[in-house]
Amino acid sequence: MAETVEYDLIVIGGGPAGYAGAIRAGQLGKKVACIEFERAGGTCLNWGCIPTKALLKSAEFYRSLQKAGTFGISVKEVGFDFGKVMERSRDVAGQMAKGVEFLFRKNKVDYFVGRAQVTVPGMVEITAGEHKGKFFKTKNVLLATGAKPRELPGVPVDGEQVLTSREALVPRKHPPKSIVIIGAGAIGVEFAYFYNAFGSKVTLVEMLPQIVPVEDEDVAKALHRSFEKQGMTIHAGTKVENVRVKKTGVELTLVKDGNATEIEAETLLVAIGLVPNLEGAVSSKVKLELERGYVKVDDRYESSVKGIYAAGDIIGPPWLAHVATFEAINAVNAMFGHRHAGRVKVFPGCTYCQPQIASTGLTEKAAKEKKLDYKVGKFPFTASGKAVAAGDSEGFVKVISDAKTGEIYGVHILGNEAPELIAEYILAMNMEGAVDEVHQSIHAHPTLSEALMEAAAATTGEAIHI
Repeated sequence: MAETVEYDLIVIGGGPAGYAGAIRAGQLGKKVACIEFERAGGTCLNWGCIPTKALLKSAEFYRSLQKAGTFGISVKEVGFDFGKVMERSRDVAGQMAKGVEFLFRKNKVDYFVGRAQVTVPGMVEITAGEHKGKFFKTKNVLLATGAKPRELPGVPVDGEQVLTSREALVPRKHPPKSIVIIGAGAIGVEFAYFYNAFGSKVTLVEMLPQIVPVEDEDVAKALHRSFEKQGMTIHAGTKVENVRVKKTGVELTLVKDGNATEIEAETLLVAIGLVPNLEGAVSSKVKLELERGYVKVDDRYESSVKGIYAAGDIIGPPWLAHVATFEAINAVNAMFGHRHAGRVKVFPGCTYCQPQIASTGLTEKAAKEKKLDYKVGKFPFTASGKAVAAGDSEGFVKVISDAKTGEIYGVHILGNEAPELIAEYILAMNMEGAVDEVHQSIHAHPTLSEALMEAAAATTGEAIHI
């Protein structure tokens, strides 16, 4: 008879939700195992957030060297080795994965590489991998199997001419001469910036009226202008039809306002969103309640089946690594009777192209639709001494707040280091702070963070430097 080991918690999936949940349970002194099909860190660390940021840093550094003359620095024959750029991103991912494996050992988390399935409530089987056939009893299960790229119907991904974000991270020696990217959300615009920086002819196509559709209209318009200035071709409000994959590239039809245009490129990158990755993780005997394929959970992250919890991308958008980590930690705290923060309310969304984007809360359009009485404070980085001195003065900070109380409804930042800057407003909103409190907090000079203070002051016409 197969050996059966009993756990307090088994986590299925080792991404930002899975490994964080497992480590938190280990901190609480629980007997815990984490089963990940590929490698600790999951998609985010191995095929998403981390390697893409390494690629984007290379692109940013290369662009910086190209404009070294503006800083009085002479740099001759600036070039690049695309193969090394790609390999560096894999090395970074590998280093971080080892770090997660170390944290598992530190927190006494049993780690298994394999595919796992909840066969019945309280029982998990490893169904693929070197540990195939092992069964575990467990008091709790945390499903953290994430999501995977949505593919374009009828257009098979081959890893050569047709890619998703995963295939785009596989090392190759040369960038494509030309690439069409379908989908201008965070993934689409990040890859657009990356390929454009290294000389690819980039065409970015978005079905909705603006690129980065979840962002404030002012941010989307400014990024659109910036990308065109960088040499990209952008088609917003445009549908893609009749994709033909040829031996030497791809051809497709773009349709906007009833008018069709034929375009072609060497490579097609599909970045049209994500789909839940639950297949095989739960047997047919376990009747989980789903919503559009995602696991439906309550405020404690418990599913419709007692003892089975879920966190991260598998419970639906926002598909963000930091949200997944927050959810998993709070799910574990809840299942073991510790204080927990419940479902996510205030969180930052970040995009790492240049200029970078960070936002939280309501867009101005959403505030209008809700018929809120609001004010807008806006401060451009062209008025920031630090931004101008650093040669990165593109973008702005935009704050939307209640016209009477100053309650912060939303914040939108476009510019260098935007994802680093947004944290101040996340804290302010979690503490129910008002724009006046940000305004009255002294910020060091010269810093980019002064723009946060000035934008808050601008809501009442008190900004000094505009």
